Order: sequence, then C-alpha cells, then structure tokens
Amino acid sequence: MKHFDYETLERRQEIFFQEPEHFTKFTEKEILSYALGATLYMPALKKSIAQDLIDKKISGLTSMVIDLEDAVGDNQLRDAEHNLFVQIQALSNALDKQLITIDDLPLIFVRLRNPKQMQRITTQLGNYQRVLTGYVFPKFSYETGKEYLAILEANNRDGMLLYGMPILESSDIIYKETRIATLLKLKELIDTYRAYILNIRIGATDFCGLFGIRRNVDTTIYDVALIRDCITDILNLFNRQENGYIVSGPVWEYFSKDQRILKSKLRMTPFQDRYGRTGMQKRTEIINHYIDGLINEVLLDRLNGIVGKTVIHPTHIKTVHSLYTVSHEEYSDALSIIANSEGQAGVLKSQYNNKMNEMKPHLYWAKRILLQARIFGVYNEDQDFTSLIMDTQHEEEFYEVKV
Repeated sequence: MKHFDYETLERRQEIFFQEPEHFTKFTEKEILSYALGATLYMPALKKSIAQDLIDKKISGLTSMVIDLEDAVGDNQLRDAEHNLFVQIQALSNALDKQLITIDDLPLIFVRLRNPKQMQRITTQLGNYQRVLTGYVFPKFSYETGKEYLAILEANNRDGMLLYGMPILESSDIIYKETRIATLLKLKELIDTYRAYILNIRIGATDFCGLFGIRRNVDTTIYDVALIRDCITDILNLFNRQENGYIVSGPVWEYFSKDQRILKSKLRMTPFQDRYGRTGMQKRTEIINHYIDGLINEVLLDRLNGIVGKTVIHPTHIKTVHSLYTVSHEEYSDALSIIANSEGQAGVLKSQYNNKMNEMKPHLYWAKRILLQARIFGVYNEDQDFTSLIMDTQHEEEFYEVKV
C-alpha cells in the first residue's frame, strides 16, 4: 500500500520532491500510526466489500472500517456478523490464491459493539484475522476498555498482529464535571496497552448528539464551542511530546449540493493562477460537493496536531491525503531543525526567508513532519494540494453509512 500509487510515474515526478513510502500492517508502529489518512467507513452488511478490494475499486483507499455498530440496525446484526465473516474469509482466500497480496490490502479494521461481541467475532474469524489490521472500540470506557484490550492482547499472544483504536465519544468525556478524571483514567489504561494502540479517535457526532446540536456545511467542528473545548482537552492529554499518541480527526459528514448561508473560504488564487478556467471550474465543483468545508476542517485538524480523519464518502479520500502531504517549505524547515538540534544553533532563518526556526521548541514538530513526509510524501517547491485534486473524478457510488 502506498498513498497516491494510482498516479503515473510522470505525474509523481512532477508533483513530489519525495514520494510516499510503501507500508502494510507489518510496518513499524510509529510510522504506521501516521499512515491511516482518510479512513473510510462502510457497513458490515455490504456484500461486495471483498470484491471491491480485490478489484481496487476505490481509488486511493488506504484504510477502512467495517462497521458493526451504528451502521447496522439491531435487527440486522446477525446478518451483518455473518457477512463480515464471509467477506474476511474471501479476502483471506484471495491471499492464498495470490489474487491479491498483503501490499494490495488497505488497513482494515472492524468496529465492534461490545467486548462480548469482540470475543465471539475473534473466535469465529480465527486465522482469517490475518487480513485485518485491528479493531475499533466505540464509546470507549474504562470498564469496556479493559475487556476490549484484554481480548486484543490475547489474540496477539496467539500469533496475530492486531491493533486497537479507541473512540472517545461518551458522555463522561464531553461533560465538563467528569471529563478530566475520565480522560486521566482512560490514559492510564491505554498506556498499559500502548504496544497495541495505533490511533486515538474522536467521536464528535456522538458528542454533538448529547446536546442536540449539529454543525452545518458552513462551519467546522471547531466552531462548535462545546466540542472544541473537549477536543482541546483530549489533545492536551493524548498528544503530548512525552508518551503521546496519534489522534485522528472527527468525521466530515457532507457530500453533495445544498443551500449555503456563508461564502466559501476556499481562495480562488491557487486554482486560477495555475490552472485558469479549468481551475475555477474545479473550485466550483469542490464547493458544490462541500469539499471546501472538508478542506477547511482538515487544515484546522492539522493545525491542532491531528493526523488523519474519518470519512464517509470515497471522494473525500484524495482531498484528505493531499492536505496531509508535506509542503517543501515544511520539509525544509524540519530538516534544518533536526540538523541543528544538537546545539549547532538556537535560532536560524528558514530556507524560505520568511520565518525563524527555533531548534528546541520546534524539535517535536520537526520529527512529526518527517514521519508524515515518509507516509504522504513531500511536494515539489511549485506544487500544493491542488496538484493532486485537480484530476479527481467523483465516484458515483456512495457507501451509505452512519458514523
């Protein structure tokens, strides 16, 4: 698996100063935690999951979650679990028949409902779990978390390589009076199983639901004060330099035309100056499909130290990945900071002559940027996110999911 591997060699040479590296579920965990990018959710009832992956139907897909929770009605659960087994078995058989390789598979996770279900699913799947990268734990609490992680550890002891991704989305996390105590307790539990934790995810939709609120297409999750406040505390505890984790961004839930109140914040210049009329047409298409809102939110995710995002539509994938690709300026700054971090200098002017790089305060940022660059690549000096999204072809099929 490799980000942007669908691009031609000529296009990659034009766009990238440093191309993304290949990765699989067996890649070193520190690097793999950056690799998820846009994680596409799809319901476990979907009959074509395995065939779609074998046929590489979804362009740019590098990570996905097969959802047994919110995307499946209570009366559909038995059918969903059966279909999950059929799809995972089909992928495992395809590996045996060399129809696909492990390098062809995206990082595949299963979102569960409760620990009892996890025990049943892992037992039933057995060795077929080899095609999975791990499991997603919704509404992660201290009590259920202990059970989830114990089952996960037991499967790893039995020879599997499986990671867990807790979703922080319960009431005791969003409610102010219990938040910090709850997060500290969860952090202590998660630290105990650090070797198996690939990513911490934020369930902003569930948080909003507890207050009967919902952001609209003109706003980002950071405009919702209650949620922004909670995300701040989650990042404060889980994204620290010492013993930090990769935290992933909440889902962007819009995907087609509707009424707007506010003007788009997406500037014309990046599209018009380089691509002229074609660029402006692309900008209009992006705005009509609410991709401009996604762009705005991902930029704020990045600014706040978040890496990766839950998505519900295939057309979101390339946009998210293009925004996590490292700019040549960021890469140059990071290299300079690392090169001078042993006392060679305290402060240096950047290669772009537009800022000061401070070696000690910016060191952790620089290390993260270089890891991100390995996974998503580095743009050439004259390239940016528009270089990758200009040729996006919107897939017609929409994976109906609820996240």
